[in-house]
Amino acid sequence: MERFEQFLQQRGKRVTQQRRIIVEQVFSHHDHFDADELMGHLQEMIAQRKLSRPTVYRTLAELVEAGLLRKMTLGGRSVYEHEYGYPRHDHLFCQVCNRLIEFHSPQLEQLRDAVARQHDFEVHGHRMFVMGVCAECRRAARNR
Repeated sequence: MERFEQFLQQRGKRVTQQRRIIVEQVFSHHDHFDADELMGHLQEMIAQRKLSRPTVYRTLAELVEAGLLRKMTLGGRSVYEHEYGYPRHDHLFCQVCNRLIEFHSPQLEQLRDAVARQHDFEVHGHRMFVMGVCAECRRAARNR
């Protein structure tokens, strides 16, 4: 929350109670989520008019801009994940059920670094999304 507060203050914005509630919910678990899922968790606050949909969307955009969340567009929907303080990882994305599977591969990082050295390239990070079909969806297709 401290890093987000600094980000807001640098832009002349206030740390409101609404922003605090949203940030607490976002960082209370480490799953990937979309805005609708987040709003589902905040439904009671929205119903009591303590939060609004535009505030949720604005706060998500600010968290992305602050470098605390990463926004990815997968299967036609925007999905968010923690960017700051979360171990580096890559993704397998099932194009049938939209399941997102995280994985970490030291071998992949070694290959990335070797390729970067060959091109005298300074690496600041990478993002990898492997598109395909998960085992469950392949099994379900075989059983039809």
